[in-house]
Amino acid sequence: MDDIVKAALAKWPNVPDCHGWLGLDARGDWYMRDDRCQRTGPFAVEPGEHAVPSKGSRLLHDKLIAFIGRNYLPDAQGQWFFQNGPQRVHVELEATPWVWRLQPDGAVLAHTGVPAGAVQRTLLDAEGHLYLVTDLGLGLVHTSDMALAADRVELGEWTPEPVDAAALPAQWGFVRSPQRLLGARPWV
Repeated sequence: MDDIVKAALAKWPNVPDCHGWLGLDARGDWYMRDDRCQRTGPFAVEPGEHAVPSKGSRLLHDKLIAFIGRNYLPDAQGQWFFQNGPQRVHVELEATPWVWRLQPDGAVLAHTGVPAGAVQRTLLDAEGHLYLVTDLGLGLVHTSDMALAADRVELGEWTPEPVDAAALPAQWGFVRSPQRLLGARPWV
C-alpha cells in the first residue's frame, strides 16, 4: 500500500466504504461505474439472473491504473477493494480477483503487474476458461494468452482439472460482488 494512502487512513479513519463504483473484468481491465451505470445493470450477471450487464467506463489512465493496482487488497471476508486514500472502494469482479498474463519466458504476472509466483494447480471450467492457482492466489488466464497456456498443457507442464466456475468463489474465498452481498441491487 502506498505511503500516501496509509497517511490518509491515519488522518481520516472513519470514511464510509464505497460499493458498486469499480469493476474488474475478465481481461484485467478496470471500469468506473457511476450512478447511472449502476442503475442500468450489474457489473456481471450471475447465473440465472435476468439482467443486462453494465460495465461502465473503462479506465485508460496508466498512472491511475497503476495506483489502483498497488492498493488492491482483499478484506477478511474475501471482498477485494482498492484503498483510495481513506476510502475503501470495493471491487465488482466479473470472474476472479486476479487475471493472469503469461509471459514467453514462462513467468505469470497478475493484471496489476505483480509476479504470481509458482503455478500450483490448473483448473478448466465447462466454458473452456483456464484458471491458475498460484502463490498469489486464484486467477483467470487472459484470453489472449491461451495459446501460451495450451503450449504448457501440451508439454505436460500443466494438467487442468475440471472445475465448476460458479463454485470458485466459495472454494477459493472471494466475493464477486460486494454490492450484492450488501443486498444493494440498484438495477432492480
